[in-house]
Amino acid sequence: MRGTSTRRLATLALALTGVGFFHLLSLPLPFLFGPMTACLLAALAGMPLKGMGAISVLARTILGVAVGASITPEVVGRIPQMMGSVALVPVYVVLIGLVGVPFFRRLGYDPVTSWYAAMPGGLQDMVIFGTEAGGDGRALALIHATRVLVIVTLAPMILTGLYGAGLTGAVGAPARDLPLQELALMALAAVAGWKGAERIGMFGASILGPMIVTAALSLTGLIHTRPPAEAIWAAQLFIGLGIGVQYVGVTLREMRSFILSGLAFVTLLAVMAAAFTEIVTLSGLAHPIEGFLAFAPGGQAEMTVLALVAGADLGFVILHHLTRIVVVIMGAPVAARLLGVKRPQK
Repeated sequence: MRGTSTRRLATLALALTGVGFFHLLSLPLPFLFGPMTACLLAALAGMPLKGMGAISVLARTILGVAVGASITPEVVGRIPQMMGSVALVPVYVVLIGLVGVPFFRRLGYDPVTSWYAAMPGGLQDMVIFGTEAGGDGRALALIHATRVLVIVTLAPMILTGLYGAGLTGAVGAPARDLPLQELALMALAAVAGWKGAERIGMFGASILGPMIVTAALSLTGLIHTRPPAEAIWAAQLFIGLGIGVQYVGVTLREMRSFILSGLAFVTLLAVMAAAFTEIVTLSGLAHPIEGFLAFAPGGQAEMTVLALVAGADLGFVILHHLTRIVVVIMGAPVAARLLGVKRPQK
């Protein structure tokens, strides 16, 4: 236990060093990219880093609260207007599967690993589902971690270079400027929503539970603001750290095989995401920034952070990602059984 605590403290210190380094160089998103870069480089160098466990999960609840606080009566009134682009999400997921599964099969992966490597769901969900079905859990973890890493790295460059977005949006007011009553309600919504959703077995409990509870508070007029900036920065810190430590213990063989496979697949995903972004933008279903963020196949937490700093319509972006995650989590295991995706022979 003491060894684990020491490694976690060292990992946290490294992540904070990354934040400081990015601040000194005035690099974008220091609380996200600083920890991610520092922990990634250290992991690839062989340092024995350790993730933050429940603390990282708790940090994700902050993003759930931020999304829920953005669900106002005005946003709810616009949901019917979003349905045109939301209806494209299942089509998007199916096309990714049709391209991705044969792609991974051609690279030599077994049917189960190929199936869950191609699904654009949450990293943890796809690793759990794929491992339980008999797939290669290590391959799935590294392929999906690479997908998230590349998208989180490139998306800000695309937002600023292609769409002219500034990544300086106010993520929240300082804690000192927010009413204590609202801070207490948000903290309660974070913990109660997370644990309540976990108890009933909801997927993505750490984000969706707090989101639902906070949305109810927002719609009833009990809260009127997002979590404080300090809380959002902390969430970014632990998300960036979490991406980096996924690469602890990576071997040269895994880098040549799993990580290169993930990089190649991200290229295919980028083409499909660009196509759907153009469809919703040219058809008038979305503004360019929201369209890009809605169809970028990254993690829910990471896309929430980018939507916040880009000043995008958070409700629009999250509704699309939530739909994608629901379609994958509900549909992937069922479709695998219907299509006869067989467990590999040991």
